[in-house]
Amino acid sequence: MAKVILGVTGGIAAYKACELARLLCKDGHEVTAVLTDEATQFVSELSFAALTGRRAYRELFRGAEGTVEHVPLARWAELLLIAPATANILGKLASGLADDLLSCVAATAMGRVPIILAPAMNESMWQNPFVRKNVAALEGVGCLVVPPGTGELACGEVGQGRLADLPEIMRAVGEALSDSR
Repeated sequence: MAKVILGVTGGIAAYKACELARLLCKDGHEVTAVLTDEATQFVSELSFAALTGRRAYRELFRGAEGTVEHVPLARWAELLLIAPATANILGKLASGLADDLLSCVAATAMGRVPIILAPAMNESMWQNPFVRKNVAALEGVGCLVVPPGTGELACGEVGQGRLADLPEIMRAVGEALSDSR
């Protein structure tokens, strides 16, 4: 199947990314997880390594030599999926900012492989005009955005902002991979 980088950012929906990693592997994909520091407040690199059978990454610079891994990771990938995609990562990607491993991988992969973004955040954040502008900019350069679902949010409110259902994200992965071949 395909070599997939699963980017995981720091939102409560990060726990759903563990199940997403399992589903991707079950479909036969090779999955490498790249977590932001904030994601590790919710899930661990070890969880993704156990689920995928592959090392998970977090640090931009590794070891005494300062090994840089974003370029090899981006070149390895055939698809980049960021789920959950926070308002922060959407803003970084739309602005071309690259200050952690995940945003550097995305900046290197942009335009080279399909990129799927599955936002998850509070409805007020999702409706923020700057977030909407960033989403439109990312769609304008070819990123596929799987819109968040509507329902009860982590804060107890009800609205649009929940991570899309995993079957919907998996459908987007299948479509992006078939379109890219």
